[in-house]
Amino acid sequence: MKVELLRYTPDGEKLIASAAKLCYSQVGITEIEENQDEEKVESFLNMLVDLGHESPIEHVSFTFGIEGVSRVLTHQLVRHRIASYSQQSQRYVKLEQFEYIIPPSILEDDEASEIFLKMMKEDQIAYNRIAQILTEKKKNQYISEGLSEKKAKSKAEKEAIEDARYLFPNACETKIVMTMNARSLMNFFTLRTCNRAQWEIRNLAIEMLKEVKKVYPILFKNAGPNCINGPCKEGNMTCGKINEVRQFFEELNNIN
Repeated sequence: MKVELLRYTPDGEKLIASAAKLCYSQVGITEIEENQDEEKVESFLNMLVDLGHESPIEHVSFTFGIEGVSRVLTHQLVRHRIASYSQQSQRYVKLEQFEYIIPPSILEDDEASEIFLKMMKEDQIAYNRIAQILTEKKKNQYISEGLSEKKAKSKAEKEAIEDARYLFPNACETKIVMTMNARSLMNFFTLRTCNRAQWEIRNLAIEMLKEVKKVYPILFKNAGPNCINGPCKEGNMTCGKINEVRQFFEELNNIN
């Protein structure tokens, strides 16, 4: 898995502080901005974060480049609807040799690994063969309809891989660019850094949290699962490791 913070709103913590202060100020935003220094921003933002006043943080956004993840993960990821996504297409990108993600539980077992790798190999062979069959069939059809061989082949290949991709597994590796505002990210971290989240998206969420803490540590100082700031809300489904979880996320605040 590769997670890279590609872009983020510059001077974001100052922007949030200024936007929040505007709600309670008689003066305009320009004057508020001019009177903000680093110490005032830090003090006000700490108060804002501790109070849980979230609407001003929507003014700041973050864009991540994510690679080496499975379609299982991205099917979950795009359920976070207040975000923008651009994902590598299996419709337009022919995967001559697709990569795949192997769950740790399968890797740890020799028999399970053997079965898994065999299926991945068979999927690739089947994909290549189906794409070849459909390409030839559609190419001949388009030639008979008057297209040149070059145009017929190009059109046929695109349509062939569009249908051949149906046999790819959820394990298939994919790449995605995602943009979220800070408030959506907070919600994402609350849900997906929890021990009860699916292992792959939890790993992603933790890596993303590390990245944003590097640039805006105050804003994200309380980010993480519910149990780091209060009681666990999972009821009988709790992981039962609240002290370990709190220690782990406390240590993330010292990554700089």
